[in-house]
Amino acid sequence: MEKINYTTVNSTQELEQIIQLQLCNLPISISKLEKEKEGFVTVQHDLSILRKMNDIQPHIIAKDKDKVVGYALCMSSKFKDEIEVLQPMFMKIEDHLDTQTSYITMGQICIDKDYRRQGIFRGLYQSMKYHLKDKYDLLITEIDTNNLRSLQAHYAVGFKTMITYEASGVEWQIVYWNWT
Repeated sequence: MEKINYTTVNSTQELEQIIQLQLCNLPISISKLEKEKEGFVTVQHDLSILRKMNDIQPHIIAKDKDKVVGYALCMSSKFKDEIEVLQPMFMKIEDHLDTQTSYITMGQICIDKDYRRQGIFRGLYQSMKYHLKDKYDLLITEIDTNNLRSLQAHYAVGFKTMITYEASGVEWQIVYWNWT
């Protein structure tokens, strides 16, 4: 196994690899058992939105040579109206946080199936903290409460629950990692 390199997105090819990895991990692409055991991603992005998000705050990726094997998307609150399924999350965050608190949301995290259980999840988050801790107080994300694997992994990194709410028949947990 080669050494995994953690970096930020620098090319359209890397964004396209993120989209391919995302497609393989959407609920429509995996079995119910795999969903429960391995977790899943909820939002499907297109190249245009990924590029716009990356232009504001570059995404964090894990690479094995030239292959993107994991990613953590950086989503500024400027995108709160761009992705419909995420609008309730941004409303809840704004209701909950002091306006002086700076934050970035982790828009989605995913690891290639062949690279799981090798510390890449934690590596992506450590890289995210390294690159962003001087700009933001908090890293925030939301997780479908049915995605137990993801919830457990986030708690293990250091996330804590901010609030739990329901939107469109799904129970979500907004979690945060305090970098101050």
